Amino acid sequence: MPKTPLHPSPPPLEANDVAIVGGGTVLWFVAFLALLPFQGTLSAHGHGTWPWICLSGGLLGLIGLWYCRARRDAIARGRAAEAAAHKAEHTAERPAEHPAEDNGQNPATRSD
Repeated sequence: MPKTPLHPSPPPLEANDVAIVGGGTVLWFVAFLALLPFQGTLSAHGHGTWPWICLSGGLLGLIGLWYCRARRDAIARGRAAEAAAHKAEHTAERPAEHPAEDNGQNPATRSD
């Protein structure tokens, strides 16, 4: 028997993934640009691949940025569809005790 009671897991935290991945991508490109002038010195000391590793990190970051934006948009679409379904469910359940107000929209009762 466990000494502490088990609690359900909390829901996952929402983070701004696009900003996080975008910031990392910018850092990779800045590192590439910072190392590029030192390519000769880096190659002489056996580290000539460092700028190209940074460039690869930046390019992969662009792919990650595309993925995070697509994921964010898909989550937003899913939430909007869920909210629309929830709203439609509540309007279908509402009893029609009182006729809807026409607010002058009914052509038979509208005065011009």
